[in-house]
Amino acid sequence: MNCTTALSVAERIGPKQRGASWRQWWCGCCLGLAATFGWAGSSAFCTETVELHPAQQDRLIRVAGIIKAELETSGHQAAIVARSGLALQRLGQRYSHAGVSLRHSPNAPWSVRQLYFACDEQRPRIFDQGLPGFVLGVEDADVGFVSVLLLPAQPEALLTHTALNDTVALQLLSPRYSANAHAYSTLFQNCNQWLAELLATAWSLQPLAADTLTARTHAQHWLRDAGYQATELDVRWPPLLWLAGLSPWLHTRDHPEADLQAGTLRVSMPDGLAQFVRQRYPHTQSWEFCYTAQHVVWRRNGPALPMACTPAPGDRLYMLQSTAPSTVEAD
Repeated sequence: MNCTTALSVAERIGPKQRGASWRQWWCGCCLGLAATFGWAGSSAFCTETVELHPAQQDRLIRVAGIIKAELETSGHQAAIVARSGLALQRLGQRYSHAGVSLRHSPNAPWSVRQLYFACDEQRPRIFDQGLPGFVLGVEDADVGFVSVLLLPAQPEALLTHTALNDTVALQLLSPRYSANAHAYSTLFQNCNQWLAELLATAWSLQPLAADTLTARTHAQHWLRDAGYQATELDVRWPPLLWLAGLSPWLHTRDHPEADLQAGTLRVSMPDGLAQFVRQRYPHTQSWEFCYTAQHVVWRRNGPALPMACTPAPGDRLYMLQSTAPSTVEAD
């Protein structure tokens, strides 16, 4: 698959090394560690792989092609995208990982700029990943979901300019990673928190601070003032927080003691970011795609698609059995 390579924060952002296993660059921010309780104390986070057979890979690449084709004709320059990943349903979350898809990405059109945790180096990096690679990062190759937010012109232009600025993207990157990073702490960072701070930097119209800590602090202050609400995850299963202390990718010392006593983690998640974006910019378009082994469903500005990925009237249905996906409007 077409992967991208990690670069030092002192170097420019670039594509992942071709041929490297995408699972080596697993995005731990997904909190799948916590959701799949037994992983929290093991090395499985970086070593577990879900091997896709060729038919599954081909299908997911075709799913990405459908999404990319719709983005190409949308007239937009950027999109906030999220994918379903590790099993978070038990925590009430469909989406685990989000980034910014950019029409004029230096990697390839509509590549996704995002934070990834580089397991080999044990540190977070910023990657530009082609849309097919982003979709291939799902946990379930047979049923999955992709969310797309298309902003009004002014906030989109600000986000596009900021996201394409390598200096800004890297200045907001913390060297300390935690899958369950608190949304209002600068001690750690996860992938969705990096995106939240990128949005804040783009929309606050303030000059970029000279150092990462100050830049992140300013971004978090703006998010709080703008009404951003971190996602509250209920983790009241007692062993879970204990297990977090055994994992190098989960931490609790950035969380208030009152939250830990209540079994609550306040983190940035794609659904919470999407809610904030829609509240701040009500004319944002919301797209959702889901796929099965047989078809892709595309819903525009409607309620969440069902877990079974069945279309409703007004949805667009792409059949995958044929060589070229066919399109029909669902009755």
